[in-house]
Amino acid sequence: MKSESAVDISRRLYSFLVFVQSGQIIMSTRSGMSNGGISNNKVKYSRVADSDEGYIDLQFKRSPPKVPYKAIALATFLFLVGSLLIIIGSLLLAGSIEVTHRDRTIPVLIIGILIFLPGFYHLRIAYYASKGYRGYSYDDIPDFDD
Repeated sequence: MKSESAVDISRRLYSFLVFVQSGQIIMSTRSGMSNGGISNNKVKYSRVADSDEGYIDLQFKRSPPKVPYKAIALATFLFLVGSLLIIIGSLLLAGSIEVTHRDRTIPVLIIGILIFLPGFYHLRIAYYASKGYRGYSYDDIPDFDD
């Protein structure tokens, strides 16, 4: 076995690179390997595409955003009901509306806050996404597709 010098190896590598750049590479499709991995003469060859590398521009384009109308309607409903309960709870707590049992006014206020917060949060995301602010999209709003 003869050892190759560094000059011989670099010449062979250079000729291989010139061959690759000329677009004459031929790839094999394995039609059958017998004898423990040693290829035989029944190998089919096909030319490698040199222009698009297997990709098309359509793969990298973003589809237009899908607006989750049901989720936005639910967020609007939660926002409005929560706002109404906060207003009623505040008026009950302040005494503007006469109540016989004052201890029942705080749960109305707490429930109003708990309903208001998710509605406000999702409406804010929907508003910023509709205006095109960076970092906000309709994908951040859970959708109720059946």
